[in-house]
Amino acid sequence: MMSRLGSAFVRVTLTVCAARPKCTSSVTGPARGVRRRGVSSPTRAMALAGAPEVIRAAQKDDYYLGGLRSAAGGALHSLAGAKKWLEWRKEIELLSDIAYFGLTTIAGYQTLGEEYVGIIQVDPSQQRVPSRLRRGVLVALHAVLPYLLDKALLPLEQELQADGDSTRLPSGGRSRSGARRWVRHHAATLTEQQRRTLQRAVFILRQGLACLHRFHVAWFYIHGAFYHLAKRAAGIRYLRARRLAGEDLRVRTSYRLLGLISLLHLALSMGLQVYSFRQKQRARKEWRLHRNLSHRR
Repeated sequence: MMSRLGSAFVRVTLTVCAARPKCTSSVTGPARGVRRRGVSSPTRAMALAGAPEVIRAAQKDDYYLGGLRSAAGGALHSLAGAKKWLEWRKEIELLSDIAYFGLTTIAGYQTLGEEYVGIIQVDPSQQRVPSRLRRGVLVALHAVLPYLLDKALLPLEQELQADGDSTRLPSGGRSRSGARRWVRHHAATLTEQQRRTLQRAVFILRQGLACLHRFHVAWFYIHGAFYHLAKRAAGIRYLRARRLAGEDLRVRTSYRLLGLISLLHLALSMGLQVYSFRQKQRARKEWRLHRNLSHRR
């Protein structure tokens, strides 16, 4: 069955990447030399891509990634059933992302979204395309790292919230994996104070990552440099092969206003999250006190 699933996944990947005829082709014109040979001279005539082009490219990539994930998930569902699909849904999404960016970014070609708007990845010098190592780091940070963080933090947070008592719900399927058992075993050895401290740290880390992402997007709206955190970490920016006429200044002003509004909304959201977390901690503390008093009676 695994061999059938693997061949079905490969067929789905090739089908989605063949949705446009230039899935693995370089941009025509001057950008062809940039993509294939890494020549620096053609890039000097290009301008840095603006926020509208970068956002449209990301949206187009998300559209094709969604189609690839849906097709791969449908193949798994039809071959292995709904239960296996639920258990391996995150892994299928990860494999779909790796397949998509492996056939485009790591292979040295534009993604479908980048080709759609005519933008090209460049390294920090803005004169050469990123090296294969830099592109591989980009894909790892963009696709693999979020998956690993989610798989590590979510079980830990669930075990800490279970509080080690009889209110823990029975878990099945892959929740009985080695990693989950390891987390449960070590969480059971923690004292009450250690459990509360670790739970607070996990909450701050998860919320901090979400707020960092939102802050980074708002900062991109204002300055228009890096849309994804992974691209900032890898130092990859975009040049545009087609010059847009006219309304650059007006569009840039609109995005800056959107960025300022996003920062204000983020500040309000963070305040509400901190208040909600304190309320939950207070309610949990009062519930434990009430439970202990009931046991003493």
